[in-house]
Amino acid sequence: MARSGINKREIDKWARNLVKETNKSLERAQRRNPPRVSAQIEATSSVVPGGEMTESNGYLARLLLWLDGRAKQNPAGYIDVAAFPEELQLEYEDPAILALQLEQHDLVQILRAMGPRTHVRLTDAGRVAVRQLKDLQKDRAARIRHTMDALLRWLFDTASDQTPINPALFLATPGSYFAGTEISGTDLHQALAYLAEHNLIDHIDTDPATVAITPQGTRCALAGGSVQDHVNQPHPGTTYNNYMPNAKGVIIGEQQHFTQNNADGVDPTLFAQLAGYIGQVSTTLGMSETDRVELERVAQDLHAEATSENPEPGRLRQFATQLKDKLLEAGTTIAATMGVQMADQALAALMQ
Repeated sequence: MARSGINKREIDKWARNLVKETNKSLERAQRRNPPRVSAQIEATSSVVPGGEMTESNGYLARLLLWLDGRAKQNPAGYIDVAAFPEELQLEYEDPAILALQLEQHDLVQILRAMGPRTHVRLTDAGRVAVRQLKDLQKDRAARIRHTMDALLRWLFDTASDQTPINPALFLATPGSYFAGTEISGTDLHQALAYLAEHNLIDHIDTDPATVAITPQGTRCALAGGSVQDHVNQPHPGTTYNNYMPNAKGVIIGEQQHFTQNNADGVDPTLFAQLAGYIGQVSTTLGMSETDRVELERVAQDLHAEATSENPEPGRLRQFATQLKDKLLEAGTTIAATMGVQMADQALAALMQ
């Protein structure tokens, strides 16, 4: 079971031991099936001009560095990208697509005069991107931030139901590489310790040791920002923590004994859940202070109506529609998109 009440020193010791077990697990996996593990862990984030990180394909940064090494051997010639997936044993990677992805960012020039369009050479922008990659590899803070973000997203995608999972499996994913280089055991140790310290993951007393994403970690992943964004976000005095619904739709906090009145065929559960959700993510939507306060006011009005003795369908529709419109204006973050979907579901329930 998960431990509670532990101090930072205990967290650090746990994370260090967990990394040791993780490395042992990976070594055993490599011995059992070297080609498969090698192919899976050779992934990383890619870099485009300006140093912007993108995750459109985990192999592009590795490919850029590979092309740079080949270009030193043949400065004036074109290089066949088809040799790259062959060397890394990437069975499902199309070299022509990899070449096109780099060309879209003006990182390579494709030779189109002969055969399959897999022969490329680095452009000036490509050479700059390679230099940026090598510089970025020295940025330890950026490396740790990437490790924390990638690890938490992987936990959410893999075991969002809080099922304990061996973090060794993370090292077989594209996120386990940064700027073309492998994340080290020290990096993973610091990321695990930081996530546990801020209650985004729990460490589980199992053999081997495992971790599980916490409800707070899930909220961080759904918000769409970084771990640092979540940890450093302001905490205004007005929140809706008391109104957060649990998995069964029951409101937790002041309204624990809230009962639904369906005499008029109105089920306010989805509207109460929508109000609670807005209260949880309002500070992550990037809205101005004025717009955020107005959003929270409408959410509070919706909550009051949804938990009243006889919810009025017209008022539920009015408040939910207002929230949906405001979320659409807020942008296309994951948190806003989920809120819009929740509003649509609630409004659709009124039509049934």
